Amino acid sequence: MVKENEVSEKLEWRINFPDRKSKVLVPESGILDKTWAGLKGLLGRFTSMVLKFLENAWNLGVAEPKKVIHGVKVGLTLFLVSLFYYMKPLYDGLGGNAMWAIMTVVVVFESNVGATLYKCFNRVIGTFLAGSLALGVQWIACKSGESFEPIVIGVSVFFLASAATFSRFIPSVKTHFDYGTMIFILTFSLVSVSGYREDEVFQLGHQRLSTIAIGTSLCIIITIIVYPIWSGTELHLLIFRNLGKLADSLEGCVTEYFEEGKTVPESEKDGSKRILQGYKCVLNSKGTEESMAKLAIWEPGHDRFNFRHPWKQYLKVGAAMRNCAYCVEALNSSVNSKNQAPEHLKKHLRDACMALSSCSSYVLKELALTVENTTKSSKIDFLVGEMNFSVQELQDALKSVPNSVTEPTVLSTLEAPINEANREPKTTIPLIMEFLPLATLVSLLIEIAARIEEIANAVDHLAGLAKFKLAMDEKANQKKPIEEPTSNAQDDEM
Repeated sequence: MVKENEVSEKLEWRINFPDRKSKVLVPESGILDKTWAGLKGLLGRFTSMVLKFLENAWNLGVAEPKKVIHGVKVGLTLFLVSLFYYMKPLYDGLGGNAMWAIMTVVVVFESNVGATLYKCFNRVIGTFLAGSLALGVQWIACKSGESFEPIVIGVSVFFLASAATFSRFIPSVKTHFDYGTMIFILTFSLVSVSGYREDEVFQLGHQRLSTIAIGTSLCIIITIIVYPIWSGTELHLLIFRNLGKLADSLEGCVTEYFEEGKTVPESEKDGSKRILQGYKCVLNSKGTEESMAKLAIWEPGHDRFNFRHPWKQYLKVGAAMRNCAYCVEALNSSVNSKNQAPEHLKKHLRDACMALSSCSSYVLKELALTVENTTKSSKIDFLVGEMNFSVQELQDALKSVPNSVTEPTVLSTLEAPINEANREPKTTIPLIMEFLPLATLVSLLIEIAARIEEIANAVDHLAGLAKFKLAMDEKANQKKPIEEPTSNAQDDEM
């Protein structure tokens, strides 16, 4: 019997299929096993998501350490301002309104100095004006009697809130005081409405103003002292980098067009493609430039920039760069177009186009150095003159194309046998269609040169307003005395 039981326990069901191997039927797992497997899969996916998030956060911190520093600065400021709530002597002086200091830090602390100063100034001024008006309205309402008190408060809230909200649509107010107007509406409404039930309205307003002043003061001190990030410096660097990217994109597009057959290693393809797309950074930087220029006005003097530095002129330089970048974008589309000019036509204008591209790119790089070093360059006028001379040479080469390329073909069509009546005579229309892509590229290069000259004028105006100094080497050349002829030379002349 024991042997029979052992044999029965080892029995397995097998199903034999023709031309197939036999398969063993395994009994299905239970509900607990399925649930555990599902939980294990869910836990594994959640763990992988957390690890991926941490990896992305680490990469972001390594790539942009300024964001990590900003987080540390906010944490430090909140730690300092929270002492007013934890320490009893400080808490007794401010009461429960100490929480307003913490709220102020969370709301006004931004990643750069200009934005923090803008929000702090607007918050203090908006709170002070709203609190003063609210106390005045409350005093008038109290003198009006109990029956008219809620009416006076309600009407004042309606009119002042409506007027302040409308003022946010005025361009000058929206640019400089939009945040302050919003704080004014919030504070006036809170103080006016809460004052109807509170007896000590003046003390309440004083405590809130004090806590807001404490919070904003700590934010200003920390953001300026601990690794400050200036909006003006960021705008300055953005304009400098965009000038370099525009120069590289222009030179890369023309080089790629006239050197199509040249093989590029796979390791260099990504880098060259990134350089060619550099003009897109110029086209997409308008909003960033305007935001930085608006915030840089609030910053004190720092680095090489005075308090009244002409930040708005940077916007004009950026606008001139975008006008040029639009042409570079069209040039890039022309280079990558399917319709290309024949090689013999491209060879005829290659040297002139490459020369103009090189001169234009060199002008942009010299302008980038001017902005980066905040120094005037005496070479820029000479380089612009060379660029205009290259434009003239390209125009002369373009005029010589019909005489050197089209004319022989036309003459050959005229010399064709007359007895071939069934064959249509050749015309110059196919040649014109073949030459059209190259003519488009030439016209774009000439237009780019004209727009680069506008950039040079904008940078020169910026150098005049900001009082850029001459470069050190140019100063040395100016101060170098003129050497008098030696006595031997004089004797030879005698």
